[in-house]
Amino acid sequence: MSGMHRDRLTGPRRPRQRLVQLVSAVLMNGYLIGFQKGRIFTGRSKAICVPVLNCYSCPGALGACPIGALQSSLGGFGRQFPFYTLGLLMLFGVVLGRVACGLLCPFGLVQDLLHKIPLPKLQVPKKLDRLARGVKYLVLVVLVFLLPALVIPASGVTPPYFCKYLCPAGTLEGGIPLMLTNPALRDLAGALFHWKVLVLAVILLAAMAIHRPFCRYLCPLGAFYALFNRFSFFQMQLDKEACVGCKQCERACPMGVEVTKDINSGECIRCGRCKAVCPEGVITAGFPRSRKQESAVKIEND
Repeated sequence: MSGMHRDRLTGPRRPRQRLVQLVSAVLMNGYLIGFQKGRIFTGRSKAICVPVLNCYSCPGALGACPIGALQSSLGGFGRQFPFYTLGLLMLFGVVLGRVACGLLCPFGLVQDLLHKIPLPKLQVPKKLDRLARGVKYLVLVVLVFLLPALVIPASGVTPPYFCKYLCPAGTLEGGIPLMLTNPALRDLAGALFHWKVLVLAVILLAAMAIHRPFCRYLCPLGAFYALFNRFSFFQMQLDKEACVGCKQCERACPMGVEVTKDINSGECIRCGRCKAVCPEGVITAGFPRSRKQESAVKIEND
């Protein structure tokens, strides 16, 4: 990594983005008594997958993590194909693309806040960055799909490899709160828990210098949604004829997207910062209007 710079992202979009992120985190983790008593919520809503990484073992979680649900279906006793979870994720992907990453993910919010700490920022060289971004697709294919589906231990139940060995969100939201509130669990903590804490610490430290390192390089859910970004209903639009080429949008982008070349790149998390800093207002975002709506807007402008 080379090339230090200071993060100076500003703009009217940020307060709104933070508010949506906070509301999303609270709504998905609203079982407050769970944090107090170290007890996991087991109500009916726990059978419903939320659109982002949100650990099932988090004491406050009101829904299920889709990545955890995928692995449980593929690696459980029944070895069932995850029609429900996969279909739901495809629906989220088709409608929103990576909006879930930019606006709804609690662990994304944690990384955003850590990056605001006034420390020197690191810019990863483009070639290394491009290669490293491919790791999240390997994590999705190998840890989430192939290993749970193909590796069958003597017990007949394959462990959820991503959740068990890598996921930092699970450690932060589930592992650490449960350890703090449940003495019996602290006595059982061993090498695996210490490994997960180390992974979490490395990612959180990296987030202070690199914007959303987990989202960029390791998150399998971000990799899945990235496959839908180019044709999801929610789209970013750049009026290239009106663009003055100042590249302020690209300097503001937390994910390093080349906005003027490929605004709907799979790496775009739809945070809206490019739109907020554009001096000419040539970037728009949202769902496509119907012909009637477009006609009404044209008449109103005329």
